[in-house]
Amino acid sequence: MLFHPQDAEDATQEILVKVVTRLSSFEGRSSFRTWLYRIVANHLLNVKRGREEIKITSFSAYGDALDNTPDLDPPDPNGVSPDGNLLVTEAMLACTSGMLLCLDREQRLAYILGAILGVSDTVAAEVLELTSENFRQRLARARRDLRNFMNDKCGLVNPANPCRCAKKTRGFIQAGHVDPEHLLLSANESARCAKPHPRRMRPSRRWTTNARRFTVDIRTTSPRI
Repeated sequence: MLFHPQDAEDATQEILVKVVTRLSSFEGRSSFRTWLYRIVANHLLNVKRGREEIKITSFSAYGDALDNTPDLDPPDPNGVSPDGNLLVTEAMLACTSGMLLCLDREQRLAYILGAILGVSDTVAAEVLELTSENFRQRLARARRDLRNFMNDKCGLVNPANPCRCAKKTRGFIQAGHVDPEHLLLSANESARCAKPHPRRMRPSRRWTTNARRFTVDIRTTSPRI
């Protein structure tokens, strides 16, 4: 929802404070989980715009930013930086997260719930306090907008498009959207352990999975939606 990890951490802290201080307001009219998720959803819909949300205002502006990111050779696999495939994956994560910021918050949250996290229409509608039909319409609009943008720009959806994650990776590194030093530190920490530290490894796995779901969902979405 917020793109930047520190913004997400700040929001998580604020949400936990709200939950603890509002426990006495839970009346049992819904499940505790639904009550909790509503607090999360309402906070994310109303929180102050983060640093990346201020920069990314529309699909048009984001498309221009991608066009202005130079196409460069992929990272050198023999260099001191992390494995080139990992850097390209991180570039894909940054790009897909940026696309989500082009949606307004209501559409973004609906898309994350319905398409990425796979929440059912009934549960998502209850959390967002919508009818199931309205939730499906909001999700369909988000899919349509993302599909139209990626069909025009992204080589993952339309092979005729020149934009490729590998070509943009060095540009993303130069712009600060991908941090090789952080990835190298994470890789070295995991390499020192006989078993990868689960807390260190879990976010990369989850975000990689979600990014793949994102692109698969868009590729299989009907252009007529």
